Amino acid sequence: MGKIMRITVLGTGIVFTIILQLCLVQPVTAARIKDIAKINGVRTNQLIGYGLVTGLNGTGDDMKNSSFTLQSVYNMMVRNGITLDPTQIANIKIKNVAAVMVTADLPPFAKQGSTIDVEVSSMGDSKSLAGGTLIMTPLKGVDHKVYAVAQGPLTIGAFSFGGKTAKAQKNHPTVGRISNGALIENIVPFKIGENGTLTYQLENADFTTADHISKVINTAFGPMTAFPVDSGTVKITVPKAFQSKIVDFIANIESLNVEMDSVARVVVDERTGTIVMGKDVKLSTVAVSHGNLNLIVKETPPAAVQPNPLEAGQPVAPPVQTTTTAVEEGGQLTVLNMPQGVSIGEIANALNSIGATPRDLIAIFQAIKASGAMQGELIVL
Repeated sequence: MGKIMRITVLGTGIVFTIILQLCLVQPVTAARIKDIAKINGVRTNQLIGYGLVTGLNGTGDDMKNSSFTLQSVYNMMVRNGITLDPTQIANIKIKNVAAVMVTADLPPFAKQGSTIDVEVSSMGDSKSLAGGTLIMTPLKGVDHKVYAVAQGPLTIGAFSFGGKTAKAQKNHPTVGRISNGALIENIVPFKIGENGTLTYQLENADFTTADHISKVINTAFGPMTAFPVDSGTVKITVPKAFQSKIVDFIANIESLNVEMDSVARVVVDERTGTIVMGKDVKLSTVAVSHGNLNLIVKETPPAAVQPNPLEAGQPVAPPVQTTTTAVEEGGQLTVLNMPQGVSIGEIANALNSIGATPRDLIAIFQAIKASGAMQGELIVL
């Protein structure tokens, strides 16, 4: 049988309930270990470099305002054997070059000779990088070692054209991308299963989930194979049968399904009126009074009083008449009786019955949490 999942969306005074039929064999809370935990040390590394983009159609940096671009052009020419008088640098006037920062992510287990994508972003006052080509740029890691070299034509997916009085622009023309634009020259050394152990880090630390992972692995590979170190770490001893087949062992572990657990939590964002409630949120019996006080101030400027036709004088402007009206809506005292195991939809329906909008619900949730009637964590963004 498929599982039924109820999704509740809060609108302005309206609760929409959508029933989705999901054909799942495992429970809704079950997930593969590879989706909720990663091997310690297996991660990407960020790379960065400074370079030049050439071939721009007059949309490059202004050499008067971007002195670093001018200096970079001069250094590049000198390195390529072009002799220039240093005193004449200021006289170089080109508009088809832009200084850029190049960033990339070095994936784990990347080998020399493989390629990765790079992002190119303008540093100066270039108007567009469309049609440009990135000149060979070394990409360094946090240890200042070169791990890749980037070069190639940019893909912008944008344009920007205009004159003095009009301009047409689509998307962002000063940021581009080069697919497979960097060639890996060095690798980050890493050995899996060193000392016969593996350490998994949970994406969301939780003691119960860490204990479930250990029990599932011990059931599959024998007792004492895994044990939780803390809420976010599970240490695994590689069995002797898999000492020479560490990749197979990891593949078998990551395919295991684990029942996840999470903290009962309500997340609210007052700026957007968004409310997200976890499935384990519980409310005790609580009374909620919902009402609004509207203060209306209205100023009515009266017409000026004109003097008689045969009398001397000027029009007189009487004082502005101000009317103040206070209207208080009838507050509703609603008792929310939340039985054990109540669903998110029932909580939303109960609060929506008093005519609360999403922004009202945020204030109501804060008050309920302060009264101690909410069994869960309230996070306000």
